[in-house]
Amino acid sequence: MELVIGTRRWSTWSLRPWLALKRTGAAFEETVIALRQDEGRTEAAILRHSPSGLAPALKDGELTIWDSLAICEYLAEKFPQAKLWPADPALRALARSAAAEMHSGFQSLRGECPMALEAEPKAVALSEATQKNIRRIVSLWSSLLTRSGGPFLAGEWSIADAFYTPVATRLRTYGVHLSDYGDDGTCGAYAARLLATPEFLEWKAAARAEA
Repeated sequence: MELVIGTRRWSTWSLRPWLALKRTGAAFEETVIALRQDEGRTEAAILRHSPSGLAPALKDGELTIWDSLAICEYLAEKFPQAKLWPADPALRALARSAAAEMHSGFQSLRGECPMALEAEPKAVALSEATQKNIRRIVSLWSSLLTRSGGPFLAGEWSIADAFYTPVATRLRTYGVHLSDYGDDGTCGAYAARLLATPEFLEWKAAARAEA
């Protein structure tokens, strides 16, 4: 298998399926496409691998899957032993809902606080729309962690946690204190756990090497 990803410092969409693929333990090749190039060079480079012109894309033999959530679902089916979704049907449905909400929502947080793994943490003023996004994230995380008992959203690590790992990086980079948004400490501890997984630490080290 080959996973085509964008620049590690910035590509949240690439990070998510990369984390899931690492969790399977399967061997794979990485192809890194430099993002933010001029004159459409980034899109042209990605189009050689992905029909959407966007990263990530997973190649498995003659099959190419694009879109981060589609890749994760494919991996969950191909490697059931990796348990990328929880076995419990209710928790699985809730974890899928959480991942889908991240996949399609939180637009203000995405735009105002892009992932920047090279940046030093610094508190910034946030718009009301982004603060609303953060309050929703605290509510979502609190609900799932309470129901599952943790340590991750659906109990054991799952695709839902892959989808919120980039959020945890944003919270750190932009100096967001979740206690300001209704967290009793549970969500802050969860964010710290996401950033301490061996898989994320490996990605982070590679991102620094790219810089």
